[in-house]
Amino acid sequence: MELHSIGEVAASLGVPVSTLHYWESCGLIEPYRRSGRRYYDTDQLYRIALIRTWRAMGRLSLDDIAALLNGDGKPRDWRATVTARIEAIEAQVSDLLTARAYLDHLMTCRHEGALDECPHFRAAVDLPLVNVAK
Repeated sequence: MELHSIGEVAASLGVPVSTLHYWESCGLIEPYRRSGRRYYDTDQLYRIALIRTWRAMGRLSLDDIAALLNGDGKPRDWRATVTARIEAIEAQVSDLLTARAYLDHLMTCRHEGALDECPHFRAAVDLPLVNVAK
């Protein structure tokens, strides 16, 4: 079994040593120990790369990843975790599409120079009720 030092792993996978320590404390990875030093085998290298990919591509939290890997020791339905993440991403996409449409209108608004007078923008603003004492 080939083992790699924490420094080698950090450098080759572009993950700070402190991140590997933290992931270990979260129970996501389990290095081998020799004379107090951490070493990783191929399975752990794969797991580290997978965690890094899930963080970047799936935008999964470490809690989500723990559920997927069962790293927290609690049996969970990982599909529920993924479904919840998909729903959150869909909500973010919807919000971003709304923002894009708003900005597209801003770029093409015929009220150029007086954007604060645009009925489209005015309709999108909720004004608080103001009590004025007379």
